[in-house]
Amino acid sequence: MQLKPLAKGRFHSLWEQEHDAIELIMRECVTETKTVDANYKLMQQGQQVNAIILVPYGRISMGYTARNGRSFQLGTMTCDSQLFGEMEFFTDYLCQLDIIAEEPIEISIINGDKLQLALTRTPKFALFFASAIAIDYQDTVDIFTRRMLYPIAYNIAYDLYHQYLKDQPVEGFTKCYLEAERFATTDRVYRRAVKKLEEMGLIKRDKEGLIIEDLEGLKTFIE
Repeated sequence: MQLKPLAKGRFHSLWEQEHDAIELIMRECVTETKTVDANYKLMQQGQQVNAIILVPYGRISMGYTARNGRSFQLGTMTCDSQLFGEMEFFTDYLCQLDIIAEEPIEISIINGDKLQLALTRTPKFALFFASAIAIDYQDTVDIFTRRMLYPIAYNIAYDLYHQYLKDQPVEGFTKCYLEAERFATTDRVYRRAVKKLEEMGLIKRDKEGLIIEDLEGLKTFIE
C-alpha cells in the first residue's frame, strides 16, 4: 500500500484532507532508516513479520517460489512512499512474497508495537489502512485471476495495453525468463506467445523490449 492520498476508493476525499496527520503518525513509528544494496531482501517469503518497511522511492520486485521450485514474479514497482508487510502485520501470517531491492534504496523500519498502539489510539488511522489494503488486495487478485484463467498471449497483450495507459499497479522485467515467470510460464512458451502477437501485427520487439505496433488492433484483441 501507499503512504499517499488515495486517488480512488470510498474514502479518497477524506484521505486527501487527513493525509498530513496520517503521515505524521506513521513517521513517529519509524525506528530506523538505512540504505540497502541492490538484491537486498526487504522481506523474505516465510519470515515472521514484526515490522513494516517504508520505501520512499526506488525500484523493487516481488516474487513467490513454490516448494516444487516453480517461481511466479508478480512484477516490479517504482516506489513512491510504498509500505510493505502491512497485510502480514494485521493477519500475523508469515510473509507471502520475497520483496527485493532492484537498486540501492533507502528504507525506513516501522516498529510493529508502536504502529499497533497508534492504530488503537486513532481509529481514523486504522480506517486508512483498511481502505488502502482493500484496494491493493483487489488489484492483486485481479492480476492472479487473469494470469490463471486467460492464455499467455492475451495476458501479454493486456499487460502491454495497460502499460500504455499507465494504470498498471506493477511493471515488468527486462529479462525474458523473468517475464515468463511473471506470466506463470516457461521461457519457451512465453516466446511462442510473443511470436503469435508479432505475427498478428499487434506488437514488435526492439532493443528496449516489446512495443505496441497496432494500438487499436491490440485493444480489439483483449476486448
